Amino acid sequence: MLAYLPSPPQGVWDIGPFPLRAYAICIIIGIIVAIWWGEKRWQNRGGEAGTVLDVAVFAVPFGLIGGRLYHVATDWQKYFGADGNPVDALKIYQGGLGIWGAVFFGAIGAWIACRIYKIPLPAFGDAIAPPILLAQAIGRLGNYFNQELYGRDTDLPWGLEIYLRFDDAGRLDMMNGVSSGEVHSVVHPTFLYELIWNVLVVIALVLIDRRMRIGHGRLFALYVAGYCFGRFFVELMRDDEATQIAGIRINSFTSGLVFLAAVAYVLLATKGRETPEQLSPDAGPRPWPWQLGALRAAGAAGAGAPASSESESEGAVGEAIEDDESGSADKPSEPDEETPGKSADDGSPTSDAVADSGAPEGKSDSGAGTRAEESADTEPESSDDSAVEKDGATAESTAPRGK
Repeated sequence: MLAYLPSPPQGVWDIGPFPLRAYAICIIIGIIVAIWWGEKRWQNRGGEAGTVLDVAVFAVPFGLIGGRLYHVATDWQKYFGADGNPVDALKIYQGGLGIWGAVFFGAIGAWIACRIYKIPLPAFGDAIAPPILLAQAIGRLGNYFNQELYGRDTDLPWGLEIYLRFDDAGRLDMMNGVSSGEVHSVVHPTFLYELIWNVLVVIALVLIDRRMRIGHGRLFALYVAGYCFGRFFVELMRDDEATQIAGIRINSFTSGLVFLAAVAYVLLATKGRETPEQLSPDAGPRPWPWQLGALRAAGAAGAGAPASSESESEGAVGEAIEDDESGSADKPSEPDEETPGKSADDGSPTSDAVADSGAPEGKSDSGAGTRAEESADTEPESSDDSAVEKDGATAESTAPRGK
């Protein structure tokens, strides 16, 4: 007789009036691990301590709501069908979270937090991508305790035994009951296949990140693509009830479409990685997603710009944001007209003649400064036009005659 993998006898333990659910425990552990590891990765990239926890306050609730909404929307007949109970749609503790809804809504929550705390969302996504996938792997253990997310019948040695579970009244309750020891079926442990695949992708992401040092959201996109690739084939092995389109499970469609979108992002997004200075809340204005010109400028600024040109990079990003907001990004810029005899920066007397002749800079400046001070003390105020003429004359008289 083959030694198949046994399922847990139960997934819920009553502690007084409170049920302790293995599914919820696995999710909580996964979240804690993701925050802890994500914090370390964020700080290694140059980010400030505590940022991941701050963002998680927004992202986690959004992710849980989004995951539940996706599950209810794709399996709506279970809750709103002829034999369904709409109230059960709120019972998230019974299982049922769609990972795509969780990631999408979690990303919205993270985006809101990143706008509040003024940190770049793409760089943040790259830092937490492997931790998120590891949290998903831990969460799959909850499916094991719930006896869900399994595949078709099999006689393979690693087949999973599904037990009949009954509540205290003797009624069949596969989710919350206790096993009677009677084997209902032996199936493919697709939750385990996905768990193993997730761990392998986590290892691959860490190695890619170390060797290639990619950024600007591309590592996060690789996480999405890697997960979707494995999930597509796992879905082909499942035969539990699910919404289908043209005879294909809706999760298979979602996996394929999201995979293509993620690959396109990896190929088209800005290359390189953000500098540590760009992760600071004081790094300058943060472009909105639809400000394409500003996003390109921010990406170019972080593609390896030296620290000395940080202020110039911030200025370029700020100008690009202003152009995107005003709609003037395509207008050619016109050179500023400079006042004769004045420098472009501070309006001080020009010294082109001194520079051309090679005269010592200190001597020229001291002479011009002395004459300018004497002139300011002895002569009355004049109009702007006469001031320009006088400055020009001063510069000419103090310049050496050797040119």
